[in-house]
Amino acid sequence: MTEPSKVIHVRNVGHEISENDLLQLFQPFGVITKLVMLRAKNQALIQMQDVPSAVSALQFFANVQPSIRGRNVYVQFSSHQELTTADQNAQGRGDEQPNRILLVTIHHMLYPITVEVLHQVFFPHGFVEKIVTFQKSAGFQALIQYQSRQCAVSARTALQGRNIYDGCCQLDIQFSNLDELQVNYNNERSRDFTNPNLPSEPKGRSSQPGYGDAGGMYGVQASGARPVALPQMANAAAVAAAFGGGLPPGISGTNDRCTVLVSNLNPDQIDEDKLFNLFSIYGNIVRIKLLRNKPDHALVQMGDGFQAELAVHFLKGAMLFGKRLEVNFSKHPNITQGADTHEYANSNLNRFNRNAAKNYRYCCSPTKIIHISSLSQEVTEEEIVNLLEQHMPIVNTKLFEMNGKRQALIMFDTEEQATEALVCKHATSLGGSIIRISFSQLQTI
Repeated sequence: MTEPSKVIHVRNVGHEISENDLLQLFQPFGVITKLVMLRAKNQALIQMQDVPSAVSALQFFANVQPSIRGRNVYVQFSSHQELTTADQNAQGRGDEQPNRILLVTIHHMLYPITVEVLHQVFFPHGFVEKIVTFQKSAGFQALIQYQSRQCAVSARTALQGRNIYDGCCQLDIQFSNLDELQVNYNNERSRDFTNPNLPSEPKGRSSQPGYGDAGGMYGVQASGARPVALPQMANAAAVAAAFGGGLPPGISGTNDRCTVLVSNLNPDQIDEDKLFNLFSIYGNIVRIKLLRNKPDHALVQMGDGFQAELAVHFLKGAMLFGKRLEVNFSKHPNITQGADTHEYANSNLNRFNRNAAKNYRYCCSPTKIIHISSLSQEVTEEEIVNLLEQHMPIVNTKLFEMNGKRQALIMFDTEEQATEALVCKHATSLGGSIIRISFSQLQTI
């Protein structure tokens, strides 16, 4: 058994777990002096102020399974007695071997990142041969192939942790295990700078589906990636475009049950429109029925089985109005239309009738930060705050423009507060515009 140390080794740290999540887990046991995230290994190292603080933490977690964002994490004493500068420089990269191909993850991405933007950032450090971009559960990622390993090492040393734009779009750079990138098209998502004669991609298809698994071990060539059987439905192309030919972790894509049973609702505060606002994040809504004989139960019929699976996966266990939701597939294949059902099939508030791929990409469990779009150009930050803090206090706000459209990020203390703001205020009028609210996957603003 490893001897006690003030450094704690944490395993099974998924990409959805932030530094702040780990700080909140261990701060009750004492002062934390250092934290190193080893993203490539899904691990972290936490240094407490002294050994007794670390011992207290591990004694407590010997009897209580630590869990963050629904994921069990596993803790033990580290073989390190003290974190060194070398350990901290390894943050996010584990024990990777230098390679001419870099895997780049963009955090806090408030502005669009294209191949051209990445080329401008990386080419000062050497000749960039190829770039491939894709979307994964970890966020927006890119593979960048240099002509030489020395150039890649230089680029990572100079750019790791830097922001592309002021205050956002932070670079998290690792070495990839790939030997050669395969680029089939030259367009805004992929580029072979050694072969300018490649065709541009046929519209509506996903650029480099083989790299959709690059969020795993980064060691599988495109030709060896396991193909995913996409659901047989009209929006399969949008699903493929959203997830790079794969599916989010935990989603099978094989469910064909469209109706979801929601229980443990707060009957005094819930209604059909609030349920629509929440479930429409994951797909189009056909109809909703509150069960009069069970006031804390409701049935929600989604547009198809894949959308229902997203809703069950991301909302199970979510907190709303003081209750922890139970979300499961219903035994009923659909909801029979009647006087006690609310119809939404033709609602122009269904999000997936337009930009389906983008909406699928933004699906996630409730977070502390909501994103507001469709704001009028004249709306002020004060007006947004006044609308939302009727329900709960606001921690932070950010009002910005992207592609000429006014948008906002609002941060609350808890996921539950953010969820209540979304269900109560999505599709309401502010400054003459019907605002649109969704969860943001940013960790902070």
